[in-house]
Amino acid sequence: MRKTLYLNNDWKFSEIFEDKMISPDYDDNHMESIRIPHSVVTTPFNYFDDALYQKVSCYRRIFTADSRWKEKRVAVTFMGAAHEATVYINGELLGTHSSGYTAFSFDISDKLRYDQPNCIVVKLDSRESLNIPPFGFVIDYMTYGGLYRDVLLEVTEKTYIQDLFVSTDVSDVYAGNADDVEPAAVGTFLHVKTEVGGDTSGCVIKHAIKRISGDIPSDYKDEYKDFKELVEIPAAKLVPFDFHTMPVVLWDVTNPALYQLRTQILRNDELIDEKTEIFGFRSMKFHADGFYLNGRKLKIRGLNRHQSYPYVGYAMPATLQEFDAKILKEELLVNAVRTSHYPQSQDFIDECDRLGILVFMEFPGWQHIGDESWKEQALVNEREMIIQYRNHPSIFIWGVRINESADDEEFYKRTNDLSHELDPSRATGGVRAGTKMQLLEDVYTYNDFSFDGKKPGCQKKKAVTPDMNKAYLVTEYNGHMYPTKSFDDEIHRSDHAMRHIKVMDAIASESDVAGGFGWCMFDYNTHKDFGSGDRICYHGVMDMFRNPKMAAVSYAMQGDSEPVLELTSSMDIGEHPECIRGDIWILTNADSVKMYKNDVFIKEYKREDSPFKNIKHGPILVDDFIGDQLAQNEKFSKGMAEKVKHALNTAARYGMGGLGLSDMITGGRMMAFHGMSFKDIVDLYQKYIGDWGGKATSFRFEAIKNGEVVKTIVKETVSSVNLICEVSSTELNDDRSYDVAQIRIKAVDQNGNVIPYFAESLRLKTEGAVELIGPKHVPLRGGMAGAYVKTRRRQGSTGKLFIKLDACEKIKKEIVFHVKEGVETNV
Repeated sequence: MRKTLYLNNDWKFSEIFEDKMISPDYDDNHMESIRIPHSVVTTPFNYFDDALYQKVSCYRRIFTADSRWKEKRVAVTFMGAAHEATVYINGELLGTHSSGYTAFSFDISDKLRYDQPNCIVVKLDSRESLNIPPFGFVIDYMTYGGLYRDVLLEVTEKTYIQDLFVSTDVSDVYAGNADDVEPAAVGTFLHVKTEVGGDTSGCVIKHAIKRISGDIPSDYKDEYKDFKELVEIPAAKLVPFDFHTMPVVLWDVTNPALYQLRTQILRNDELIDEKTEIFGFRSMKFHADGFYLNGRKLKIRGLNRHQSYPYVGYAMPATLQEFDAKILKEELLVNAVRTSHYPQSQDFIDECDRLGILVFMEFPGWQHIGDESWKEQALVNEREMIIQYRNHPSIFIWGVRINESADDEEFYKRTNDLSHELDPSRATGGVRAGTKMQLLEDVYTYNDFSFDGKKPGCQKKKAVTPDMNKAYLVTEYNGHMYPTKSFDDEIHRSDHAMRHIKVMDAIASESDVAGGFGWCMFDYNTHKDFGSGDRICYHGVMDMFRNPKMAAVSYAMQGDSEPVLELTSSMDIGEHPECIRGDIWILTNADSVKMYKNDVFIKEYKREDSPFKNIKHGPILVDDFIGDQLAQNEKFSKGMAEKVKHALNTAARYGMGGLGLSDMITGGRMMAFHGMSFKDIVDLYQKYIGDWGGKATSFRFEAIKNGEVVKTIVKETVSSVNLICEVSSTELNDDRSYDVAQIRIKAVDQNGNVIPYFAESLRLKTEGAVELIGPKHVPLRGGMAGAYVKTRRRQGSTGKLFIKLDACEKIKKEIVFHVKEGVETNV
């Protein structure tokens, strides 16, 4: 029977490689003891040179082979080794793998020793001078280095299931453009291709499926709640199987119903091997007018993601990979993600399957196309990507061009044909930075950076693609067009949020654009040629610790699962040049928002007041700071009070230079008919707009949904500071390797608002079963910071993180983590 064992613990690491390290007798006691996933170097947060990780390093692992493996097939698999790994066992070369983003395996059955320990050695080349994708020219992201994904042993019989490919044919059951659809049960076709290794004589293959997640219709008899046997077929090297199912529940972004395929090989009724795959029944089609999921037109609203983290680059375990998917689905409320610019962790994609996030998967590369050897490696990368990831129901398109590269007809005909050969069930795309380029793929995928704050939010399809009969998808927008730091001034942060809104709204208005991916989910470290000089691209709607910037709310407000209410201003007039407030926007998914000033009702803003009519929830402009107070408190008629209010509100938003002719006439009437001097008018402005010298102004906003207040925010003078900590999980599992918790830290005022210019430092300390990743002192950037703690082996079941504010030690937090250890799957 098949057994998978993790080989993540007890590795030795050296930052240099010497030939003598290959020998199993090499004395590695001076090498560093590490656990996988691992980065070849721990980096600073910023201002570091990529030369830090560009090196040839060595990993060594000693293990004892179980005597029961002697007649078995044993393979070692590396899920990710950046970027060229040459692997040895017991001093003998196994081979070299030249891609940092896909998994690879070696059969070590005939090379294992049972009378003494075995030694696996990896010579890992992380230099960017390698003649493999994505290298060859400049790259706008750090590529890091290390054995940064799991390493495992797979033990099977000599006859075993080498590969399973599952695909489905589904009738288009949903119509229209509804975001929310009820579960429906439909009959479908299941297609399975089983590749068998070893001797197949006398063997049969059995397939069975069961449903493992997803809501079901109330009147649906679930035929697949338990494993349902489908067929018994004589085994061969390649065994196709097609089956018309009983009604099943479809995988959808609103109801990600998953099924499990169990495939078994039997010989004389004895179970030889068993493999399971998670999949979903769904229909994903591109037409000239857009993308259709299970028959209903769905506008793709997504973000791009890099797989990097502060300090450790790519090296984070499953829980943090999964947590990024949760952030996308539950905090940013997108329905899609693009894996820019390489295949990403299977754990991340698994979570996209479970949560219902569409995935645009592309092979490694960034603008540069190399020589013939380079191209051949790119094709190997593509083949590995498709074979390794094609059973994921979330993946809806393959990226088969090097991101933003020039046309290369011969090369891209090969990449496109290869994709269709390996997976006929999915469309192909190729991300371009230019319009009217050669189109060999099924979808014209294009990075539309045309929006500069003034032009239309996106280009028309007919201006971009050379073939209007094929689909068109925007794969990047914004990003470098308006880099924004969490500690930038309010106007910049507000503009950043509104730029994302304007592009989303423009894409939503184009009926023949399939959707768009914003650039990008979070900030990331980059090379010297890019970024802000500190080796960071501040392109994200979140910072590197996944703390949300204001632009994150632009995405979150498009969902309805949780109430969203934010303001693009702190309401401090000194934050604006000349104390002119400018445009202040309410970001909400509520039906309406009531505004109060010092507990006096000013105005109720309604959803239909938004000028953005194409997205589900558009921002609403705050255009009144006075309400009915002039009519109630001053000697103005109702009509005159409205005119004065208009003039004062206009001055507040645009300054005196923004007053129109009617506002000037109103000022003249105030002097002529109400006996007011210029000073009286200024005093009136200060009383109702400026509030200078009086009691500090408090603004309260209440979000109303279905007639009830669902969320409240208060903007007023900061009178106290506190820390709030959001922890990815306090329950950690030290099993297949160490586990990591992410802590997002925010300095907030007495009303829970992040205070962006609070830049004091934090002191971090751990004890017990957890230890810190990164420095012990971190600054607040934009009023926010982050920390990571990892589990320590055999150090008890409880660990603690202590956080103190250096400027005031009374402000502190203590987080307790519970650690569960498991060793049954480790070697």
